[in-house]
Amino acid sequence: MSSHRQSKKRRYITWAVAGTAVVAGAGIAAQTSMAATTWPAQRTFTGRAFDTCAAPSLSAMKAWHTGFYGAAAVYVGGKNRGCSQPNLTASWVKSVSTLGWKLIPLYVGAQPPCQTGSSPEKITASTAASLGATDAADAVAKASALGMKAGSPIYLDMESYDVTDKACNDAVLTYVRAFDKTLHAKTYRTGYYGFRSSSAKAVADATDRTDLPGNLWYALWDKQNTTTADWPFGADQWTNHSRAHQYMVNSKESRGGYTITVDRDAWDAPVAITG
Repeated sequence: MSSHRQSKKRRYITWAVAGTAVVAGAGIAAQTSMAATTWPAQRTFTGRAFDTCAAPSLSAMKAWHTGFYGAAAVYVGGKNRGCSQPNLTASWVKSVSTLGWKLIPLYVGAQPPCQTGSSPEKITASTAASLGATDAADAVAKASALGMKAGSPIYLDMESYDVTDKACNDAVLTYVRAFDKTLHAKTYRTGYYGFRSSSAKAVADATDRTDLPGNLWYALWDKQNTTTADWPFGADQWTNHSRAHQYMVNSKESRGGYTITVDRDAWDAPVAITG
């Protein structure tokens, strides 16, 4: 993973463990708790996206709007968020959306109990469900305050951990299900960022599909800008505009006089509804 999702110390430790915008209704079938609700049509982006530690300045976003990237992930909240966000305001969201950027809300919530290193918030077996619900409510409040409307996705960041530790894995899945269920109750879609060999694999391999995220953003640093050619899970999983792939990390790039270190993502999944 890249160095900006958590503190540098925790990021280093975790390392050791391990377009076109369209409006559509895709991905809903995978999210079972959404069935009884009338949902706004989701906004989906297909193309190249980037994620970086802190939301860049408006001037940088203007300079970077060259067509190479069409979407940017922003860290809307979470006690494990690694960077302050001086630029990330409702005004910034409105301005960059007007420029044509699509935004991807990312929330760094509680982390696995068996994950090496310390985190400001960790899951435990006894708190997994309550933490998931509390964090989801906070994620919605943070996204809504930024102007990301109902029907938007919020992607839960779950870092690498030992998925063979059953107690740990069960606690993570309980947390994820509670997060998902609470988001849906507030009419927000759920996305999930995880690692192909661990946190994403845990969700993909779960036999009980109830209340699991309907959109999967998998980290697999093979430098392939695709969500299909290297798709590592079942061919029938997360189909129809529900996949994203972080394929390159810590890429130092300059555009229009602004240099930013970013991770590159192949995107074919929902993005925030901001207008």
